[in-house]
Amino acid sequence: MSTSRQARGRAATLTTPTDREIRVERIFDAPRERVWRAFTDPAQIAQWWGRGHKLVVERMEVERGGHWRYIEHAPDGVHGFEGRYREVTPPERLVQTFEWDGMPGYVEVTTTTFEDLRDGRTKVVTTALFYTTEERDGMLKGGMEGGLNESYAALDRLLAK
Repeated sequence: MSTSRQARGRAATLTTPTDREIRVERIFDAPRERVWRAFTDPAQIAQWWGRGHKLVVERMEVERGGHWRYIEHAPDGVHGFEGRYREVTPPERLVQTFEWDGMPGYVEVTTTTFEDLRDGRTKVVTTALFYTTEERDGMLKGGMEGGLNESYAALDRLLAK
């Protein structure tokens, strides 16, 4: 089963390659090492990850077994997210768990790869694996795509500096 969606402009491409996965692809106009730092440096992630809203990085131990926790202060309230790093291979690959405080116990495993396109751009591919199809579909229906594209637009602004 595979569906694909892409909004206008620089939106990420989302597909559902299996009944439990969401795959996201996006190209950024920055070298791979710069994009890697934006994903792994607390000061930089605070500038883009929360859709551009105020983000407090409570914890970010970018190492195997390390814990991360972010608090987003959005117009609709405060949202907490956290997980553990399973794999950290600079500047190529991050594997981590992801859990939202609003739905404790629903954990996804996210694998993000950073591909050097050799022209100053980087292709970021994230695959989120859910425990059930229902959990995956709930994430898609819950506004994931819009929030992701808002965050990636904020990342574009950071990378352009």
